[in-house]
Amino acid sequence: MNFIFISPAFPENYYLFCRGLKNNGVNVLGIGDTPYHELKKELIDVLTEYYYVPSLEDYDAKLRAVAFFTFKYGKIDYIESNNEYWLSSDAALRTDFNVTTGPNIDDVIYFRLKSKMKEKYLEANVQTARYLLITTIDKAREFIKEVGYPVVCKPDDGVGAMQTYKVTCDEELVNFFQSFKNNKHPYIMEEFIKGDLISFDGIVDSFSNVVVPTHHVFPTPIMDIVNNETDVFYYTNKTIPQDLYEAGQRVLRAFKAKSRFYHLEFFRLTEDKEGLGKKGDLIGLEVNMRVPGGFTPDMIDFAYQMDIYHAWADVICYNHNNQYVPLNKHYCVYVGRRNNKTYKHSEKEIIKKYNLEIQMKGKMANALSNAMGNYYYIAIFDKYEDLISFKNYILE
Repeated sequence: MNFIFISPAFPENYYLFCRGLKNNGVNVLGIGDTPYHELKKELIDVLTEYYYVPSLEDYDAKLRAVAFFTFKYGKIDYIESNNEYWLSSDAALRTDFNVTTGPNIDDVIYFRLKSKMKEKYLEANVQTARYLLITTIDKAREFIKEVGYPVVCKPDDGVGAMQTYKVTCDEELVNFFQSFKNNKHPYIMEEFIKGDLISFDGIVDSFSNVVVPTHHVFPTPIMDIVNNETDVFYYTNKTIPQDLYEAGQRVLRAFKAKSRFYHLEFFRLTEDKEGLGKKGDLIGLEVNMRVPGGFTPDMIDFAYQMDIYHAWADVICYNHNNQYVPLNKHYCVYVGRRNNKTYKHSEKEIIKKYNLEIQMKGKMANALSNAMGNYYYIAIFDKYEDLISFKNYILE
C-alpha cells in the first residue's frame, strides 16, 4: 500500500501515525514544508521517502510531489493529512490522482461549511442552533428578533474558534457589521446556546461504523479560550453517555465518514430553550472530520491505555482495530498555562506533588498556543475530584 501523508512533521505527534502505518507494512511517503534535516529521527525512520516543498500552500508544488511519488512507486492508495486546514487540498489531490479512499471535494463542503453541516445534523435527527447566513444588518436584526441576544458570529468556513464573536446588543451588532463589511468570506450568525460543550471523538471504519469511541468535556468554551486567552482545561471522560454515542453514530453515517478520525462537537442544554429543546438535550454544534486537536490523541492513549495512532493505522489497513481497549479507563486531563500570567506553584512543586500522575508536559507550539495555552500538563486520575484538584493546583 502506498500512503502519502501530508505534513507528517506538524503537529509534532503526527509522526506516530506514520509509525503505525509503517508497522503495518505500509509504504509511507511524506510531503511537507519542514526541511529534511529538521525532521525528527523518529519520523525519518518510518518514512520511505520525503518530498520537501517550500510551502504547503503551493498546490502546484504538492501536485508535482504526488506525481513524482506516483511515477516512482506506482498507484497511490491514500492521500491524507489528518488536518482540518488541509481538508480541501487533500480532497483536490485525491481527485486529480483518482484516489477514492478519502472524501472528495463535494464531501468536504459538508465537512467545512457550518451552514452545510446543519443539513447533515438534521438528516441524523440531531437538533442544531438556528442560524442566518449574514448579508445585511436589517436581516440580522430580524433574525435576532426571533432568537434574541446574544448571538454568535463566525466564518461559515473556518477552522477552530478563530474570528468567532459573541454579540450581546445592538451597539455590538453595528460594530460587527462595520468590521464585517470589508470581509470577503461569508459569515454565519447563530442563536446562543446555554449548554455544556462536549465532544464525541474517535475513528470510523470504511462503513461509517464507530471503531474507537471516546468522549471529551470542555468546561470552558473554545470561543472564550481563544478570544479571552483564558487558561485551558478539558478532559477525556471515563465513560460515554449512551445518547451521545447514538447521536454521534447517526451523524457519522449522515456525513458518510469513512476510515478516518472524527471530532464531533455538541452542547448539552443546561436549561430549556424554546424552539430548540429541553434541559439535558443534545444540540449539534460542529463536525470536524480530523484528529482531535493538540495532544488529545495522546490523552486518549493515557486514558484508555492503548495506541490510538496504531488503531487508526489498523483501520486503514484492515478496517478494524487490533489495539486493546481496557474496561478500566481513567480520566485524562489537559491543563494549559499562559505566558502572560503568574502562577502560585512552580514547575518543581508540580512535579513533586504529581510525579506519578503526569504523563506529558511541555511547551506548546506557537501555532497552537492560542487555543491550547503556552505550557501544558497532561495527567491521569481515577477520581473526578482528584482531576479537579490537579487543575486548580496548576492554575492557582
